[in-house]
Amino acid sequence: MAKAKARAAAKKLKDKWKAKVWYRVLAPALFNNVAIAETPAADKELLINRVTEVSLQDLTGDFRKSHVKLYFKIDRVEGTDAYTYFIGHTLTNDYVRRLIRRRRSRIDGVYDATTKDGAVIRVKPLATTERRIQSSQKHKIREIMKEVIFSYAKERTLDELIKSIIEDELPKEIANKCKKFYPLRKVEIYKTELMKRPTTEERAETKEKKEEEETGKEKVEEKEIEEGKEETKTEEEQTEEEKEKAKEKVERKKKKTKNKKEKKGEKKESAEE
Repeated sequence: MAKAKARAAAKKLKDKWKAKVWYRVLAPALFNNVAIAETPAADKELLINRVTEVSLQDLTGDFRKSHVKLYFKIDRVEGTDAYTYFIGHTLTNDYVRRLIRRRRSRIDGVYDATTKDGAVIRVKPLATTERRIQSSQKHKIREIMKEVIFSYAKERTLDELIKSIIEDELPKEIANKCKKFYPLRKVEIYKTELMKRPTTEERAETKEKKEEEETGKEKVEEKEIEEGKEETKTEEEQTEEEKEKAKEKVERKKKKTKNKKEKKGEKKESAEE
């Protein structure tokens, strides 16, 4: 009896797996929608809100980025493709430990920044110095960090901000700004968390504004080109006028010289008579 029950349970388990379908998990458009994993599910609705972890090395092929872990959450499924969006990233503990050494100072910060398209992202920077520094110096460095992060977020969309973080553009900017006050050995954004995702309306509004700005820039450029053409044309016209005037002046001089010669000839003839 017990064996029969076990066989029935095993058969039921096999049937469950047979009913499941394998889905491809795709990275967001920011990472070119590359396939990052495969996952089974009996119903595609069960995939919604599943979180997938992947290293930046797997996405870009850059072995120097193996310490960067990215997190994506599934928000929609089309056919057998599950689409995700970015929810955060972190650096591995081993990498962070290697940054910290004795007789050095570590400066951390936590800032909730709002992006151009209305997203709220928690950014956690980490900086290290060559030598120990005072608390007042740490405080000043944190102020610079906050200023740079808020400024970067305000001028960029969520995707643009994420890109600036994973490509080390934001950490480098923090290091450059702090250099004027105190040189830093290393700056990293060791963790980010998406607190509020931009709505479809906010994304559309940001896109419209961007298009308007680009259109405005194009119009300004066209206007400048037209003005340049007009200036060139005016210069050419002025040059033509100057040429005509110079020509007339030469003609007048020739005529004057000719008249003088004629008068001299007449005087000579009258003297001979």
